[in-house]
Order: sequence, then structure tokens, then C-alpha cells
Amino acid sequence: MDEHLVAPRPHRHLAGLSGWAQAGTTPQVHHGLPSPWLTFIVTLHDPLVVAAHPDPAQRPDHYEALLGGLHTRPALITHGGRQSGVQLSVHPLAARGLLGVPAGELADRDEHAVDVLGPWVQDLQDRLRTAVGWPERFAVVAEELAGRPELPVVPELRRAWALLTRTRVPVAEVAADVGWSARRLHTRCRAETGLSPQELRRVTRFDRARRALAAGATPSSVAADHGYTDQPHLTREFSRFAGLPPRRWLAAEGRSVQDTVAPPDAG
Repeated sequence: MDEHLVAPRPHRHLAGLSGWAQAGTTPQVHHGLPSPWLTFIVTLHDPLVVAAHPDPAQRPDHYEALLGGLHTRPALITHGGRQSGVQLSVHPLAARGLLGVPAGELADRDEHAVDVLGPWVQDLQDRLRTAVGWPERFAVVAEELAGRPELPVVPELRRAWALLTRTRVPVAEVAADVGWSARRLHTRCRAETGLSPQELRRVTRFDRARRALAAGATPSSVAADHGYTDQPHLTREFSRFAGLPPRRWLAAEGRSVQDTVAPPDAG
């Protein structure tokens, strides 16, 4: 059995909400790739086993529920042929309100979600485990998030996010556009996302390139369409973020739950 399902209308501060269940499959190592979103995973049965984290200094661990920050290196996740869970991809600018913690505090980290977010995570997991079917599980998530507070995002930060993730405007011009110095833009971007402006732009570009490759586009066309100098530039960047060059990643991963998340334009 190998299921991947996507909620059609996730919470407005989620880039994606998906569920997966695998049983009786071949044991695998999955590359958890950098993206512009926080990763919040709640398992339904066996814990999530992270064999290597984006921060090499962090030791391997098992997670009943995981909260991961933005990162620029892959995590390695192993399973013995059975795993299931629900994954929320959270917009980093909504993290303060929705999760009660700024995304910058989670940069390059994978944490036990209950330790960071509190006992409501255990309540969410209990409800998900007793729910019947994916529509009911997705409804549980929607209900839990509906009760979470929302905090306003300053207009300058929202504008900077849009320019950094949706355009190729130089970072210095982004700072000028929002009325900040380059240093202030760097400081605020890192505090609210965990990445510098340039890192955020590169991760976003990589995320789009990865999706295009998974959808069947050729590396040469992806390089041309997504602002890479040439195909070798794409290969170098992809290898840095994924730990594998594009063709090896496609052969190893195929379609993963990570491919069910909306692109940054939808955030």
C-alpha cells in the first residue's frame, strides 16, 4: 500500500496539507528537501526516524510529531517499509501567530513539536489517530488551526517576501522598495524565516526547479526557465540542496509527499 493525498482547501496560512500511508513497501531513505515552508509532521502509527538532520551537529532521533525549520541542506528520513502521517507546510510569516514561535528560531532544526508548541500537539495527534479516513483527518487539522491566533505581518515584510520569492529583483532593490537598509532586510528576513534574503531566494528557486523536474521537464529547460546560468549551474545548486544531482534524485525519490505542497506563489 502506498497512499498520498492532498487536502483541497488547506488553512490560508498553509502552503499545503497532505497525508500519506505506506505499508509493505521496500525500506527506504527519503531526502527531506529544503523548501520555503516550515514542516510540521504528525505521525499516525510508527514514529518518524530522522537519520541525519540539516544541521550535522544534531543527533538522529525518532519523532511522534516533528516541527522543522527552513534549511539549506537535506534531512535523511528512514523507514522500514511502514509509515503514515499528516504533513502541514506552514508559511513562515504566519508562524508567530499560528504556532506561537518565529520561524527564525527553528532554522536548520528538527524539534519534537510538543516541546515547542505545547500539549495541543498531543491532542491533535490523538484526534488524528482516532479519525476515520483522510477527509476526517484533514477536517480535524482545519478545526485545530481555526482556533489558533493570528498576528499581523508588517507590510514591509510581506512585500519583501513577495519580491524575494516571486521576482528576480536584486536584493538591494528589494530593500530599497520596502524602505529598509540592506542590513535591516537581512536581519528581519533571517528572524522571520530563518534564512537570509539570498538564501530564501535560492531555496525558493530550487523548490520550483525540483517540482518542474518531478513533473517531467528536462534539466536544460528547467535551468533556462528558472534563472540558472546553465545546466551545470542547476546541477551544482540541486546537489547542494538535495544531496544528489537531479537525475539521481529523480531515480531515488520519484514522487514523494513533499511534491504535494503548493508552490510559493500560492503562499
